[in-house]
This record gives sequence, structure tokens and C-alpha cells, in this order.
Amino acid sequence: MNKTYCPSLTEYKRRVARVVNIGEVPLGGNNPIRVQSMTTVDTMDTMGSVEQTLRMVAAGCEYVRITAPSIKEAQNLLEIKKELRKRGCNVPLIADIHFTPNAAELAARIVEKVRVNPGNYADKKKFEEIEYTDTTYAAEVDRIRERFRPLVKICKQYGTAMRIGTNHGSLSDRILSRYGDTPLGMVESALEFLRLCEEENYYDVVLSMKASNTQVMVQAYRLLVQKLDEEGLQPYPLHLGVTEAGEAEDGRIKSAVGIGTLLEDGLGDTVRVSLTEAPEAEAPVAKMLIDRYANRAELAKPIAPLAGEMPINPFQYIRRITREVANLGGQNVPRVITDLSRLPNLEYADLRAAGHLYSPFLDKFQMSDLGADYIYTGQRPAPFMLPNGLKEIVDYAAWRDAGHREEHFPVFTPAEYAVTAVRHPELNFVFQNLASLTGPILDKLRADSTAVVILYSDNAHAMPEIRRAFFELMHAGVTCPVVINRQYPALTPEETQLYAATDGGGLLLDGLGDGIVLSTELLPERSKEEWLTTLDSLNQLSFGILQAARTRMSKTEYISCPSCGRTLFDLQETTAMIRKRTDHLKGVKIGIMGCIVNGPGEMADADYGYVGVGKGKISLYRGQEVIKKSVPEEAAVDELIELMREDGRWIEKEVLEEPVGV
Repeated sequence: MNKTYCPSLTEYKRRVARVVNIGEVPLGGNNPIRVQSMTTVDTMDTMGSVEQTLRMVAAGCEYVRITAPSIKEAQNLLEIKKELRKRGCNVPLIADIHFTPNAAELAARIVEKVRVNPGNYADKKKFEEIEYTDTTYAAEVDRIRERFRPLVKICKQYGTAMRIGTNHGSLSDRILSRYGDTPLGMVESALEFLRLCEEENYYDVVLSMKASNTQVMVQAYRLLVQKLDEEGLQPYPLHLGVTEAGEAEDGRIKSAVGIGTLLEDGLGDTVRVSLTEAPEAEAPVAKMLIDRYANRAELAKPIAPLAGEMPINPFQYIRRITREVANLGGQNVPRVITDLSRLPNLEYADLRAAGHLYSPFLDKFQMSDLGADYIYTGQRPAPFMLPNGLKEIVDYAAWRDAGHREEHFPVFTPAEYAVTAVRHPELNFVFQNLASLTGPILDKLRADSTAVVILYSDNAHAMPEIRRAFFELMHAGVTCPVVINRQYPALTPEETQLYAATDGGGLLLDGLGDGIVLSTELLPERSKEEWLTTLDSLNQLSFGILQAARTRMSKTEYISCPSCGRTLFDLQETTAMIRKRTDHLKGVKIGIMGCIVNGPGEMADADYGYVGVGKGKISLYRGQEVIKKSVPEEAAVDELIELMREDGRWIEKEVLEEPVGV
């Protein structure tokens, strides 16, 4: 099987895509990776749409997308465009079309680009299982192509670009019947439309493969690039995005895991970060993700190219096979290590930075859902007994001198590991990087049933170097668990969040990694309280990355759309309200969708769904099945909770309170 999906796995090289002109802002080729977002105002509100577009452009948007669900909205795009041009704003506009070919055909005469979704442009989506013969399947494809052909001709005539944007959750019943709910189904859905474009000698096409599930999203984009090459099709530009990423920290982490993983491999020509926030909040996040690669090729140290075949399948999630060492590797979920080694004078209360909360009144610890599995204390072991379940890692010299306490494990430098005979009988951590994985060390690790590698890199091109080190271990038959370690200098919290999610998430998506430890090299003159705040955020970030990569679910997940002109309620307010009532339901996935377009399909992974179906009316879903229709909005959250209660998935919130005055 051809596993090639990017220009290089070890060298930073951007894939050279075909240039597509979108107004006066060309996409692809050697042009910068472009930033875009989507308005949330009703498209019929001309001035509201114009004002919001101007704010988005000021925030860094280079393209602005506007929904056109029917003819009247498509027609009003002309008024919006006129007003923008009158105000000196020449940002290219993109019409977002679902279900309505006639609206797309009108919009294509007005705006610079049209986005169509193959799953619901002229196809059926009724969640029905249909048996197709090859003949009936081909006839259905021909019907859809003929419905699509007029739009292609109009775009060609008017010089309008097109995005063929497949969404994981809105694959048609026909595609699902043949390919299932898979990345291959997503790719084939787009290729059916793309082949017709090429038949018509129309090439101003951009492609996207969006999903809320980051594993599916990354696999689909990779497979798309591989299929384009395999079929000899043009190297069309890629629009990157994770659908319904959510809000706040979780939305940013999830976006970085999906988008950043592809950017690392040189894929992507435009980025849209989908947050349940105002659209002008999206552009700076996209720009921060993109800017990381501006000088990557110049800053990167050379990485030895891969000898032999890539030992993973980039189009399918398969976790690297490892031996179990203590509670690491094997079938265990990836573990979180919180680095407290630079925290002075460790006290009981300081363990809150690792998610272990101490109550002086009760004189006991309560572990939150984000309680670390291990703490690393370096040269300064904790001077007290740790709460039950928490284990400690210390530098080898400190472990040797501290009396080999229970739940106390050493970590070796590569040099120490090579020569030291005295080790813990059950669990020993050892720092390694690609350069230190020499033949003798690989032999030693292969034979050591107690070893867990903490794998790090100081290369600017860090994620590919760590991945290359994993490949070295796999080729050598080394099955010890591996913890991913990333250390960041004095970055802003926002940069650390996005970079760590990219570096850790990109590896975890490929099944690489049995744990994660994030460290910071912030200046030591910070106050202890500042250190604790920083370490607490890194601990939470570690759990967020594992959740976004779908490898350890430790909290409620919200699959919420970013709002647009179709939205039937205030998404930010509603998401906050639902989160307040349900954020204690560990591992439950709740989809919050503003309209039926982004409804049951787009929340394909959700356990429950809350979908706007009319002004003040909500439908509630179990999976993709509607259970309660047209529930009044004011009663909908209570009804959602009642549905969970019926399924035995509802638990009451525990409130830990200390007596007043203590």
C-alpha cells in the first residue's frame, strides 16, 4: 500500500498546490497560508453582515464566508458585497451552500468563491441503509453529476472558485452504503464532484475533509492527497479545519491537534478555526497556528531520513504495541506526568497544580478528573507522603539517596542508563532523544522489561523528529512504553497551548505515545503562585490534548458548531448553560448545533444532540436518532438531562463544601 501523503516525513517542506485565484487573494502555490472565517449574522441583515465582515478582516481574515441557504440570501450577497466595496474593503467573499443548487448557481455569479458540500448538495441524507447494485449506484452518480454540472459551468464562465467541502457527519446515504462512515467515504464523496470539474476543464477548486473527530479528519486529508496523486489529478489546495471544535481552551486544543498535525507535514493552504465564539476570535488562533511555520525550514535541524518502510498506517488509527510496565503501555490509557521539578518548597496544597486537591479541614485529598498519574520532582523529592494513586518520578541521584521509597521511581539520563546497574525492580524512566537511540541503547531497551522512555527533542521541527525516534524504536523491535515530553521556552500561554496540542496530538493521532509530560522553561524569578498557575494550566492542557486526540476521555466533550447566519439560538450562551449543568459527566459527548444543516450529521460522534429546528424550538437526539422533536427552548436542557437519566448515564453533581468559617 502506498503510504505517501506529504512531501517529507523528516524535512519541513510545504506541499506545492495548484494556484487558485480567489478575487485578488490567490491561494496555493508559494502564496502564504491564508486565514478565513465565517459570519454569524443573518445574511439578510446587510449592514450587520458588513460590520461583522469588517471586524473579521481587521482581526486577520483574508477570506470571509457567508451562508446562503436559499435564493433570497444568495441574492443579498450582492448588497453585502456592494456595501463592502463602497467602504474600500475588497476581501473575497465565499458563499456557503447546503441543499440548494439554485442558490449556489446564483451566488456563483456574485461572489469570488462558492462552497458546496457533496453530501447534501444533490444527494440524499435520511440516515437510511440502501442496497445499491453497481448499475443503480452508477445511475445515482450520473444523476448527481448532471445536477452539479450547471454550477461548474457558471463558475468557469464567471471566474469563480469553488470549494468542494466534505463533512464527515453529512456523508450521503449512498456513500455510506458503499464506503461506510470512513475517511475513504469522505474522499470518494469529493472525488466524484472533482472528476466532473476536470471533465469540464475547470480547475479553480479547493478541497476540504472536515470532521469533529480529529483522527478521522487527519486520516481523510492524508488519504485525499494520496488519492489525488494516485489518480493523476491536479494537486488542489487544501482548506484545513476541524468542524464543531467547541469553545475556549477545548476548542483551541482540538483545532490545533487536527490542523497543526497536517501543517507539520506541509499540508494546508488555508485555515479556518471553528470556535463557538465571535468569528473575529477565530482569525488570531488560525494565524498563530500558521505563523509557527513561517521560518520552520530555516530553523529546523536535519533529521535522518527514514530507512525502510514507515511502520505505521497514516490512514488508520492503530496504537503502537507496547509491553505493560506498571500502569504504562499495554492497554492502559496514556498517562499524564506533571513536572513540578522547578517548584520551590513543595507543600501538600501545591499538588493542586497536578489535579490533586487537599482539604485542610477534611485532612484528605480529592483527585479531580484531571488528576495527574505521576509528578516529576527532579532533584527535590516531595517531603511528605503522596495521596493514594499518585506516584513520583525523581532524578536517579535523588532516588538513590532517598532510601528507595514506595511509589518513588528513578529517571535516568541516557548516559546514566548506559552505565548504571542499580535500578528499580519494577519501573525505570529514561530520557532519550533521536540522537541517543544508538544500537547499544536500543539493545538495552529491548531487553529491559522495566524501562519507560521519556522521549524529547530540542529541534524546531520537533514533532517529526520525535515521530522519527518512534520509528527507530519500532524498526528495532523495542516495545517499551514511551512518554512524549515537550519543553517550551517563555511562550505566551496561547502559544504553548497550540504548540503542545500540535506536537503531542500529532503523535497520539498516529497511535504513538503512552503518556505526556509538558515542561516550561519560564524564568525562575516568578512567584510561587505564578508557578502554580502555570503548572496547573499545563496539567489541564495535557488532559485536553489526550481528549482531543481521542486517546483518553477524562471530561465531558462538547461538539458545538461555530454559529453562522443559519443559527436559531444564541450558541455561546446555550453552550455555556449546557456546560454548567453537565460538565461533570466524564466521557459523555454532547453535540450542540444551531440548525439542522449542522445537526445530526455534523455531530456524528456525539452521544446526545441539542439541535435548533425553529425559533425557540429544539430537537433532542440520542446518537443520530431524534428522540424528542420541537421541545420549547426553555425546557430543552431539562429534557436533555431526563433523556440521559432514562439511559442510566446521568449522575448528580457532587459539591465538596467546607463548613463556613473554617
